[in-house]
Amino acid sequence: MTHTIYPCLWFDGKAKEAADYYCSIFKQSRILSENPMVVHFELNESKFMGLNGGPMYQFSPANSYVIECDTQEEIDHYWEKLGEGGKHNQCGWLDDCYGVSWQIVPTVLGKLMSDPEKAPRVIQAFMKMTKFDIATLLNA
Repeated sequence: MTHTIYPCLWFDGKAKEAADYYCSIFKQSRILSENPMVVHFELNESKFMGLNGGPMYQFSPANSYVIECDTQEEIDHYWEKLGEGGKHNQCGWLDDCYGVSWQIVPTVLGKLMSDPEKAPRVIQAFMKMTKFDIATLLNA
């Protein structure tokens, strides 16, 4: 038996609005189903559920969603679209207009961080960044 695991995002009555917003940003996305309480949707083949749960809970950076990007254009796209109306933070983190935290990171970061000689320079470089700049990291 396979048990699917996916996140449930708690919204104050705006689950469908948020799902439509996210689907407009991610190229491979779609609404799977909806009813007055929940909306199921996919973003880049990852399943999510939006719940119209009310105002008693808020999002926090303690739970964030990582988007690995192969190119600077991808980083720029997600940084601009998800950050619109939200808050840009340090080191590739942002909170979108619903308060959901995202980490927009270059795919190459893992490789750079596994190089013991290069890693300290890479860390020093990205600690000065809000949005990641791949060229700067590669040249660190």
